Amino acid sequence: MEIERELFSLQDEKYRVFMSRLLPTVDPDTVIGVRTPALRKYAGELLKKEEGSVFLQDLPHRYFEENQLHAFMVSGIRDYRTCMEALCRFLPYVDNWATCDQMSPKVFRKHKQELRGKIQEWIGTGRTYTVRFAVGMLMQHFLDEDFDPSYPELAAGIRSDEYYVNMMIAWYFATALAKQYDAVLPYLKERRLDVWTHNKTIQKAVESYRITTEQKAYLKSLKVKG
Repeated sequence: MEIERELFSLQDEKYRVFMSRLLPTVDPDTVIGVRTPALRKYAGELLKKEEGSVFLQDLPHRYFEENQLHAFMVSGIRDYRTCMEALCRFLPYVDNWATCDQMSPKVFRKHKQELRGKIQEWIGTGRTYTVRFAVGMLMQHFLDEDFDPSYPELAAGIRSDEYYVNMMIAWYFATALAKQYDAVLPYLKERRLDVWTHNKTIQKAVESYRITTEQKAYLKSLKVKG
């Protein structure tokens, strides 16, 4: 209750209305309207308190901002095992793109081998935001020096009717084109993605400043009708 009172003390009514419109999967009545910087700051404070430990165990939450707070707290846990346990406990309760996408544990940067196995596990759950989170982690941690051709295989193998899963897959491949163009282009040339995700990938890649003019022209030629 103390955490709930603190969140309402930080409420911004105009921001509540604004955020409610951006979260179609979230009941507007569960949106308090707390800006992200304030939530991040509060999350840092709670991590140092016993109250925060209790909060992380108390699932599910009622308010969107409680989920946001939870995500930011998980992201700040410095011990890998503790962080992963807290994350896996929380993922089944994530119900929107914002909480999913803004949760990014810093400790993962030093534990990529272990993370690789968990990503496969999360994809296998079939849960919308768990799968979206898994693809987001592939995009964030495995498109640079740790890239391997097996990673886009993981993303391309996902088949879902969920908009928020397919949008993340498209985002992943568009980003992969910017960073690993030659390795990823065959996924479009060979039409290895479903039509919607294929075309959305091209759209997002063409919008990117990291894709050359020549590459954009060629990608446009790969668009599929239907």
